[in-house]
Amino acid sequence: MSALRPPALLDRSPLLKATVGSRGNLTLSVAVLLLAALALPPMLRWLLLDATFIGTAESCKAASGACWAFIGEKLKFVVLGFYPQDQAPRAYAAIGLLIGLVGLSAIPRLWSRWLAAAWVAGLVAVLWLLGGGGPLAPVPTDKWGGLPVTLLLSLGSFILAFPLAILLALARRSKLGGVRLYAVLLIETVRGVPFIAILYASTLLFPLMLPAGAAIDKFARAAVALSIFVAAYLAEIVRAGLQAVPRGQSEAAASLGLTHWQTLRLIVLPQALKEVIAPIVNLAVGIFQDTTLVAIIGMFDLLNAARAAATDPQWIGFYAEAYVFVAAVYFVFCFAAARYSLWLERHLRTP
Repeated sequence: MSALRPPALLDRSPLLKATVGSRGNLTLSVAVLLLAALALPPMLRWLLLDATFIGTAESCKAASGACWAFIGEKLKFVVLGFYPQDQAPRAYAAIGLLIGLVGLSAIPRLWSRWLAAAWVAGLVAVLWLLGGGGPLAPVPTDKWGGLPVTLLLSLGSFILAFPLAILLALARRSKLGGVRLYAVLLIETVRGVPFIAILYASTLLFPLMLPAGAAIDKFARAAVALSIFVAAYLAEIVRAGLQAVPRGQSEAAASLGLTHWQTLRLIVLPQALKEVIAPIVNLAVGIFQDTTLVAIIGMFDLLNAARAAATDPQWIGFYAEAYVFVAAVYFVFCFAAARYSLWLERHLRTP
């Protein structure tokens, strides 16, 4: 009788079988589609159909949908935090400069020493635009906030951490016992504690170690703490890439007369970094999201500026709209980084 049984739907449709894989996957897919059908209509009503795009807080409270008028009213505060409003063009210029540098860095044919020099000059220019000096009015770092802080902390710390991570990865593979032990202790100690603990140490403990009367800016302490944290994790990623390079590459370079450092710079490191593009981008995305933790030391990044905007007595209570807007901003940046990672892997893939 089993031979006379009609073939199952998956067996009759190779395309469907290739898509869902098995009956279990088909069941899960149908369940997810049913949940989406139940959740999407009320979500769309709240987001768009019943939403208030223009109006006052009173009109928003009378409506049943989202109050996007709140975002329109508080957009400048969400993006810049407590940065002086009369100096806002400087902050916008800093944001544009950082995004422009990221865009240039996304083009492989521009990778050169000139790009590294452009990053150094760009970061100095961003710090000057935000902090002031010369013809620009000074703005203390406790007034910095919003998207400039998020971008500057994540990008700046990653750039500072990259050379340190390479040195730590090489030191951990070194045959010198003292150098290797120092690298292992630093990496494992930093990786063994949460980032919040490192932030607290940089804010509360480090100032106690300074001489009387000496002080280091809070933003600088947070940037250094984040750089050390990133370097420890990035060092392990780079070490994994180094181990993936066949030993024959180094032996072939030595047979051609290349020195040890020439072999590392020209042969080993380019191949090692190409092998770990996905983990590096994944770490960068995680660091970009982890900058929200600087709120515990009194800094207002993008997320905390949005949360503070919802405490305005005139617009109090619109936390959902603030979080949805910030989530959309984070999603755009992180999704773009993920897609770029996939493209870069394909672009650098060698036959």
